[in-house]
Amino acid sequence: MDGQKITEEAKKKLDSLFEAFSIVSEETHVYLCDMRYDYSRWSKGLVESFNLPSEYMYGAGAIWEEHIHPEDKAAYSKGIEAIFSGGQSDHDMQYRARRPDGEYDVCTCRGLVIKDENGNPVYFGGSIRNHSQKSQIDHLTGLRNQYGFFADLQSYIRNKTPIRIGMAGIAKLTEINEVYGYHVGNEILQHFGRYLMDHVVNRGGTYRLDGSCFAIMSATQSEQKLIDVYEELRAHFRRGIKVEGADIILELNAGMITLDDFNVDDQTVYSCLNFAYEESKIKRHGDLVVFRNELKGESRKELERLHIIRASIAQEYKGFYLVYQPVVDAATEELIGAEALLRWKDDEYGVVPPDSFIPFLENDPLFPELGEWILESALKDAKKLSDLIPGFVINVNLSYAQLERPDFTDLVWDAIRKTGYSSDKLCLEITERCRLLDLELLRNVIVSLRAGGVHIALDDFGTGFSSVGLVKNLPFDTIKIDRSFVQRIEEDERERKLLNNFTNMAGIFGADVCVEGIETTGMRDIIRDYGVHSSQGYYYSKPISIEELLEKAAGGADCFSKKA
Repeated sequence: MDGQKITEEAKKKLDSLFEAFSIVSEETHVYLCDMRYDYSRWSKGLVESFNLPSEYMYGAGAIWEEHIHPEDKAAYSKGIEAIFSGGQSDHDMQYRARRPDGEYDVCTCRGLVIKDENGNPVYFGGSIRNHSQKSQIDHLTGLRNQYGFFADLQSYIRNKTPIRIGMAGIAKLTEINEVYGYHVGNEILQHFGRYLMDHVVNRGGTYRLDGSCFAIMSATQSEQKLIDVYEELRAHFRRGIKVEGADIILELNAGMITLDDFNVDDQTVYSCLNFAYEESKIKRHGDLVVFRNELKGESRKELERLHIIRASIAQEYKGFYLVYQPVVDAATEELIGAEALLRWKDDEYGVVPPDSFIPFLENDPLFPELGEWILESALKDAKKLSDLIPGFVINVNLSYAQLERPDFTDLVWDAIRKTGYSSDKLCLEITERCRLLDLELLRNVIVSLRAGGVHIALDDFGTGFSSVGLVKNLPFDTIKIDRSFVQRIEEDERERKLLNNFTNMAGIFGADVCVEGIETTGMRDIIRDYGVHSSQGYYYSKPISIEELLEKAAGGADCFSKKA
């Protein structure tokens, strides 16, 4: 029957056997050939990865041979010929197969000939493992892992299927590991994964992401249904679970996003989901936070805007630019520095301030790259200013996403070397949010940078509960008092007392004080009485372009002075 078209009955049997093979394939690609017709069915994933004609093919062996590396082709051809001539009943070989982009993946192919009751070969089937593809199974919990999560998310976006995505994580698992050991932590993760899968069954897919975070995706459940699932989950683990004789109570954090805008990529969606999760952890004590994909008064959605901004990073930072807010000596009002502030604009959205996109993108893999661009651009501009104002110091803000990179200090030195800027005229500002980082890691970064002459400032002091602890444990050159503490300083004695306490505390630890948000002559005069080193605010100047700042600086260091 060789060379004839396969019958419908034979095709049904082939499909049935193929499905059985697929169930036990364990992350490999299945193929099955009815040898009587040389008609095969191959896994969809393999067809897509190597751009094969179809899942169903006549003469699949010859078609696949065209993708085999020239150096491996002879061995492959010999092996297939031995199978179809009856000289061999099993197949086990490794070769390189060409992807559509011309690159080769290493594959292991194993197969077996299935014979009928008379010993005649009927089927040749087996699996192909592509070693270049990451496993999509988390072997600790048995759930799909982060690779599987992104593969499924990309599929939903590609097919324009509306879904809801939830992320839930176990708070303080690191501390549990330290007290009880990692084996207990692993058991907790397994318990969490099983419980999640049991309670999300028929509602969507479940995934183990990195660390203690898990996710679910559902195309059928309403927002309220998934909120209810989270509350059930939260209540269960608050009652405690028993692990190796210990009763352990777990607190959770969670974020959620609805994906119904498909002009985005998976990383933008993930960044926004992460943002909602971080808000739950930092500000909402574990209550579920829903990312709202909307813009008041705008026709485009927030998610799409963030996608466009994120894409700008890969397009040579198109739309990004820096503005500078002057920093003046509090006593003399002479210009002594400026803070570099990031902005983004395009024709549709106009100017978008950083608070509208940086918090969402801080966990994005591209964000540290943007941070490098900000630093280098600010140093290039500051070099022009330092030629006009000796001693001029440029302040550049950092995110915790940059600080946690192991090569961060090397990147700073590279930027200084590339631009030829003096390290002792650079001040890097970190925020109270950096308390989320390991304290020793943060200390090592700060000590290393200060040893090379770079100044370090703690920005927005007082806005977080651990600001005082950071000042006590880390060496800062400057403490920047947040504007919220001086807004009513002219009429509120308590704000003046707070400022006095802040400056005294900073003095104990050898740090200068900079006050942000100075807007009136009265505010300027009051802060001088408390030993403040420097100040900035709209009283002196709003953030301005480098061209405007250079023009001002050309007039001398007193260009922002408000002296009568």
